[in-house]
Order: sequence, then structure tokens, then C-alpha cells
Amino acid sequence: MGSKGPNPVPGTAAGLSDIKLFEGLSEGDLQHIAQLCQWRVWNKGSQILDRQSPDRDIYFVPKGSVRIVNFSMSGREVAYATAEAGDYFGEISAIDGKARSANVVALEECHLASLGPEQFRDLLTKHSSIAVRVLEKLASIVRTCDDRIMDLATLSAYQRVYCELLDLSKQDPVRADSWMIYPLPTQAQIAAKASTTRETVARVLSQLTGDGITERKGRTLYIRELDTLRQLADRLSKEEVAAGAE
Repeated sequence: MGSKGPNPVPGTAAGLSDIKLFEGLSEGDLQHIAQLCQWRVWNKGSQILDRQSPDRDIYFVPKGSVRIVNFSMSGREVAYATAEAGDYFGEISAIDGKARSANVVALEECHLASLGPEQFRDLLTKHSSIAVRVLEKLASIVRTCDDRIMDLATLSAYQRVYCELLDLSKQDPVRADSWMIYPLPTQAQIAAKASTTRETVARVLSQLTGDGITERKGRTLYIRELDTLRQLADRLSKEEVAAGAE
């Protein structure tokens, strides 16, 4: 993991102009918020927040991207989300003042602006547009958690990997009857999103390739039989369910 220490940098209204939460605010409002923020650069691999951190700030991402993750008791990574340029994170602790719900790691060099909880709550009070967008995000988090709970309760590990591959796939611009995933995430990254092990992902990818459903070329995974993959995500044999229940 890279250096944990951030490097302070000056911030301006221009640095916040692309943050979606602040869309529609005046230049003066952005400049005021920028002056309240602490601005830092984090190196790739740096741990920005952990669940034991006393920090309760909200973070804005003018540049770079971060991964929001948790870890099971056995050390297995469970990926929650990725926050990219224009996004923000840390709003839950900034609102309720309680401990962090996840860890945050820099996926690349990141320029971040952090705002204290008191100042953030003032913004929610003064700007209804910001409050509504935060509420919309919180509602989305609840829905995502509901979907994830349902998947964990009703789908095998194999099915969750199939579903993750379907979510990642896009239509092949060259072949109309083919879909593709590029760049293909690592097996560990897919496992983290599907709440399973890297070994299970490896078995699924090997099975799909052996059956001619997918084809791997470099960092691209071509899905040659999309309908078959969809059927696999919906229905598994008893043997597959038993093998994939990890």
C-alpha cells in the first residue's frame, strides 16, 4: 500500500465546479465552500479512511477515484462502491456523527477536499438542492443494500459472479451479436463485488470459457452467448449450487 500521508494543496472554487452535489451553485457559493475545505493530494494505494478513524468529514473528489470497501473477519474484501471525479463520500458519518461504515482507498492519485460535519450540516440547511441530492443518494444506498441482501439470501456464489459479469458487460462495437467487458477487472475485484472468493471467480471464468460462452483475449472478456449467461444467472443445477455455495 502506498504512502498514507496526504500532501496539502490550495483549493479554489474551480476545484469544486465539477462536483455534482454543487451543481447550480453560484461562483461565490463555491468559493465560500472551497475556503472552508481542507485540500489534500493522496497517493495511489493510500488508505484515506478506515472504520476506526475519528474523522467525520465529508470528502469531495475533484480529481482521481477511490474504492469504498469493507473486510470480513477472515480478511475477505467486500467492495461497496467506487467514487470518481465529481463524486463525494463520507456523508453518513458527517450527518450522524457516528463511526465510519467502510474503509476508503485511493485507486490513483487523488485530489480531495474535506469539509467538517458542522459546515456540511450548515450547507444542507442553507441549500435545499444539496439536501435533496444527499437524500437521493441515501435512498439509492438503501435500495442497493436491499438488492445485495436479497442476492446474498437467494443466489449462489456462482450466480452472483454471473450477475456481476452481466452488469459489467457492454455491447461489442465490432460484432453486433457479441458483448464484452473491457478492461476486465481482476478476479479479486470481481470476487469483492460478488461477495465470494477469488477461487470461485476463477472457476466460473474457466467454466464459461470451456463452454464457449465467453472468450478471453488479453484484458477483454468477450461474451459470445449473452442469453445463455443470463439463463445461468437465473437457474443453476443442484450440483452447481452446491459447488458455488461459498
